[in-house]
Amino acid sequence: MIGIRRIPDLWRRCDVVVQDLPFALLFAALSFVPAFDGHGTEVGELPDRPFDAATIGVIALECLPLAVRRRWPAVCLALVAAGFAVDQLRGYHTFAGNALPVALFSAGAHLERHRRAVMIACSVAYVPLSVALHRLGSAEGVSGFTTFYLTLVVAWGGGSWLRLSRAAEAERRRHVAEATRAAERTRIARELHDVVTHHVTAMVVQAEAARYLAAVPERLDQSLTAVTDTGRRAITDLRHLLDLLNPDHGTEPVLPPVGELHALVTQTRLAGQPVEFTEEGGPRETTGGAEIAAYRVVQEALTNALKYAHGSRTVVHVHRHATEITVEVGTDGSGTRTASPGGSGRGLAGLRERIHVLGGEFSATRRPGGGFLVRARIPAESTT
Repeated sequence: MIGIRRIPDLWRRCDVVVQDLPFALLFAALSFVPAFDGHGTEVGELPDRPFDAATIGVIALECLPLAVRRRWPAVCLALVAAGFAVDQLRGYHTFAGNALPVALFSAGAHLERHRRAVMIACSVAYVPLSVALHRLGSAEGVSGFTTFYLTLVVAWGGGSWLRLSRAAEAERRRHVAEATRAAERTRIARELHDVVTHHVTAMVVQAEAARYLAAVPERLDQSLTAVTDTGRRAITDLRHLLDLLNPDHGTEPVLPPVGELHALVTQTRLAGQPVEFTEEGGPRETTGGAEIAAYRVVQEALTNALKYAHGSRTVVHVHRHATEITVEVGTDGSGTRTASPGGSGRGLAGLRERIHVLGGEFSATRRPGGGFLVRARIPAESTT
């Protein structure tokens, strides 16, 4: 049973010539079936001639090249057209004559180079065939030969339409793939910014404060321990993000564990920032984008507080409603600007984009008396 199931996969891996060969052989076989006699493509209306030894060669010339109709479409069309011309001039009118529109359709669909030259050559070659059939007594007339020519043009046009459709679909898929890659790069860059900026800022502030604690060994040890813990957390978060780049890893972002907001606030306090934290509504057990967005809003706001309002009273309030999560982070004054790395402007812009995608609202404004206020409203339905 397993072997039978593998047959379609093995068939798709075969060369196109191998795949098209049964079709060519079927055309040739049907040409010898009496029931299909006289059902081929015909032009000129010459009297039918009984099959003879040469008929086998004509049928082979018309049908067998169909095996290379996708690999070498121009060669296939030339051989089939030559066989068709002999078929009509000798009056065999076999079923193999239907190979001509098939070859034209295949050339229109698969021929990549010299398309115009092939069309002109086929059109020019049709003229002496028409003249020869007329001299042999064909009653087709100019209108009949013209109609047949237009029928062949339709076959070529059908293949060309298929080729253009495939090209358009391939281009659409390419654009979708590029957009997906760009969105993924943006998402990972945003996550890296949120994680690295916060941790590095906290480490810089803690290390800067340690300079002035040399005379107080206990506080110095506490400050250096905080730097070490922050570095370890940074490494852990970076590993999670690097896992996202692994093809075997899922594409869903890593959700901070329940209670991570408390650890985030504690880390900021250890960096010397007075933070008041209140949380209403228990942390959700879901792993949706709203919880991640709420965490990132608090993280980015606390990072900015460390950078631009160090030492200033900071208030964090998170409220989980039934239908949404609201976050508010603000500082009372401008505080002291630290020697932390400068901002790139990506943090707040990335948060605004993330929350708008979730259908929420985001604002970051300066207070008249100094400080700033960040507000976010994130629909809870996105956590499903």
